[in-house]
Amino acid sequence: VVGFHGRASGTLTAVDGCKVLTPAILAAIPLLEEITRTAGSRKGEITFAVIDAPAGMDIAATGGKPLDRELLPILSALAQRGIARLSWDGEIVVTAEAPALPMGAAQVVPPPGAFLQATAEGEAALLASVREAVGDARQILDLFAGCGTFALPLATKAEVLAVESEATMLDALAHGWRFAKGLKPVRTERRDLFRRPLMAEDLKRFDAVVIDPPRAGAAAQVAELAEGGPGRIAAVSCNPITFARDAAVLAQAGYRIDWIDVIDQFRWSPHVELAAQITRI
Repeated sequence: VVGFHGRASGTLTAVDGCKVLTPAILAAIPLLEEITRTAGSRKGEITFAVIDAPAGMDIAATGGKPLDRELLPILSALAQRGIARLSWDGEIVVTAEAPALPMGAAQVVPPPGAFLQATAEGEAALLASVREAVGDARQILDLFAGCGTFALPLATKAEVLAVESEATMLDALAHGWRFAKGLKPVRTERRDLFRRPLMAEDLKRFDAVVIDPPRAGAAAQVAELAEGGPGRIAAVSCNPITFARDAAVLAQAGYRIDWIDVIDQFRWSPHVELAAQITRI
């Protein structure tokens, strides 16, 4: 069975005609079922992270049988059926064509299983909000930058420092920038912003900050922003509760929320993304 878990459920349920998946991912489910029959375990569960890339499906599988000499040629043969890239527990099995994704003027090949925005439409809406929030800033700090969702499009007009904890994400971002044309300098820094936030004195040289933390928010980093952040902050969040907590800290330090855009990226669910412009009074 290839399907989804219900809320707080360990039961796997097949879903026919899912309205959330893109048509290309939906069409790939029979192939995922065949991979599961071939390389799955009756006692275990395979997790598929699937990206609908312009070059074809990018499938990252975890939790299957070990990738040994017997399994490798079987998976390689299955991957010839319209898959751009297949990886197994982080190891790339086949790359028929690099599953590059457009990020502004750059083409970025994310690492297997990389965290991305859920939909192209949701990402475009968030990017439009972030562009408006940073305004005409010329020096931008992008915190929790991932592989360049915001940093690379913003580099058309501004120099950007992209900070992220995952080295493979930063490598993908840097590679995309290196081969793009017309972009201003984008520097990268690997840093765990939960344990080592950028300090207030480090923030003063930037005109604007983009911050898009995980669901837990960014309490440690926001404390430093409150003390010495720039005049503009573009705040993106997938959790209104932690956003409100962090925004309250900024408000107490002399910032104000100018506006909030709510993006219904996760249709038929209570989850939303939001983007806000926060400026120092």
